[in-house]
Amino acid sequence: MAIDFDAIRRKLNKLSGQNSRQNTSWRPQEGEEHTVRLLSFPDNDGQPFKELWFYYNIGNNPGLLAPYQFGNPDPIQELITKLRDDGSKESYELAKKLYPKMRCYAPVVVRGEEDKGVRIWAFGKTVYQSLLNIMLDEDYGDITDTEDGRDVKVVCTKAPGRQWATTEVRPRGKQSPLSESADTVKQYTSNIPSLDDMYTCKTYEELEKIVNDWLNDDDADDDGTTRSFGNSNNTGTPTNTKTQSEGQKYKSLDEAFADLEDL
Repeated sequence: MAIDFDAIRRKLNKLSGQNSRQNTSWRPQEGEEHTVRLLSFPDNDGQPFKELWFYYNIGNNPGLLAPYQFGNPDPIQELITKLRDDGSKESYELAKKLYPKMRCYAPVVVRGEEDKGVRIWAFGKTVYQSLLNIMLDEDYGDITDTEDGRDVKVVCTKAPGRQWATTEVRPRGKQSPLSESADTVKQYTSNIPSLDDMYTCKTYEELEKIVNDWLNDDDADDDGTTRSFGNSNNTGTPTNTKTQSEGQKYKSLDEAFADLEDL
C-alpha cells in the first residue's frame, strides 16, 4: 500500500500543534481591509463551507460544541426540550438563552500572507449569506474554484454609534487562479486545516456538570438544596436567575466567538 505523505504531514502538524486554533484561525480586525481567496472544504457533500453549532454564555465557556449536530446524546438539548415542555415564561426565557448558535467556516488564503498557508476564517450568518449569494450570482459563480475563481475583498468597519464592527465581502471583478504555480495550489488544497482538530466535543458528563454548575452558580437555594438537571433525583424543571442578561459574561456572539477562536 502506498504511503500517503499528505496524511503524514497533517498528522505531524497536529502533533506539533500547528493545527491549533491560534495557528490556523484568521479573522479581520476592525478598520482593516484584506484581499483573500476562499477555498472549499473537501468531502463536504458539495458544500463549500462548513457550519458548526455552539452553546455560548454558559458559565465561563466562550463556546461549547453541540453534540446533537453529530447525532450524539446532548444534555443541553435535553434541558432545552424539558424547559420548552414546561411552558412557563421563565422556562421559555432560559430555553431561549440556551439555544445553540451557528458559526460558519471557510478555508482562506490571505493575499500578502501566502507564506502562512491556508487558514480558517470563522464568520456569522450575515457574511455566510453574502458569500452564498455571490456564488449563486451567475456573474461570479464558484469563487472558490482554484483556476477560475475570484479573490474577495474583506472590509471590517464599525459605524458610529454601533457597538460591534461589521464585515463586508466584495468579489473581485476578474477571475484569477489561486496561484500561478500548480505545486503551490496542490500544497494549499492538501493542507486545509481540519475543524475536527480545532474543535472537540466535551463528553455528556462534562456538559452535564457545566450546565448544572451554571444553573446553580455555586450557590444553594434558600433551603440549602441545589438545583440540578440530568441523572439526579430532581424531576422538576430547573429554574434560576440566569435569564437576566447581566449574568452573561459575553454580550454578543462576536465577543464570545472571538474568545473561542483565540484559544
